[in-house]
Amino acid sequence: MAADTVSDLPPLRDVIKAWQLDADKRLGQHFLLDLNLTAKIARTAGDLTGVNAIEIGPGPGGLTRALLDGGAQKVIAIERDPRCVAALQTLVAAAEGKLTVIHGDALETDPIALAPAPRAIIANLPYNVATPLLIGWLKQAKEFVSLTLMFQREVALRLTAKPRTKEYGRLSVMTQWLMDVTLEFDIPASAFTPPPNVVSSVVRMTPRTMTAEEPSFAAMETVVAAAFGQRRKMLRAGLRGFVSEPLKLLEAAGIDQTSRAEELNVDAFRRLAMIWERMSH
Repeated sequence: MAADTVSDLPPLRDVIKAWQLDADKRLGQHFLLDLNLTAKIARTAGDLTGVNAIEIGPGPGGLTRALLDGGAQKVIAIERDPRCVAALQTLVAAAEGKLTVIHGDALETDPIALAPAPRAIIANLPYNVATPLLIGWLKQAKEFVSLTLMFQREVALRLTAKPRTKEYGRLSVMTQWLMDVTLEFDIPASAFTPPPNVVSSVVRMTPRTMTAEEPSFAAMETVVAAAFGQRRKMLRAGLRGFVSEPLKLLEAAGIDQTSRAEELNVDAFRRLAMIWERMSH
């Protein structure tokens, strides 16, 4: 299945058949074979000229082809499945040095070490590890030009949720504190092989300009987790488990003691975390 250029490559269905790439449920594999959709995802990532694109779980390489066609300076793909790593070697050869495929686990891989800036992550994430992967990348948010990621729609709605909605929670606050987040478009289950049981959504995130004074990631994570740990209760009750004087903390942050976690915007959580960090040192 040799090819001189990326455009000469065989259809993805032929690649799957030739390499017997039956999707592995344990790896959360659902292959996106529609090259119009993979091209749309690559376009959603913005201008990739000069950008090192990092892809997670390339599978048979549909999105990988789109990233190469989209002008990325280099594409670094991390793949756990050795069958897919083998199947992608034809694409590696056709990409003439612009594609590196790494056999490894994205949860144990530091993307910053893979490529110099400017770098972006563009990926159809395996549903079973999408959230822990994102949390890890948020800790290094400023190191990326953007993150363009596919999640199941339920997670995408949490990422973009506003206060006083049922989707608004820990993930909403942590993501929106560090990133400007937009839900770009949905992809129906029928577009995948095999079809998942859920609708998927593509979300784009770009690092926010942070203020001169910000809490540490650990402080923000601790405060937000405590607040949402008992989201039905007033904050003064939710915070009691980890701070000795919750009323004093709420007053210092200018937050009504009868507020619930789901009523606070991201900036209120930022103030809470900053003041708690100061009080606890």
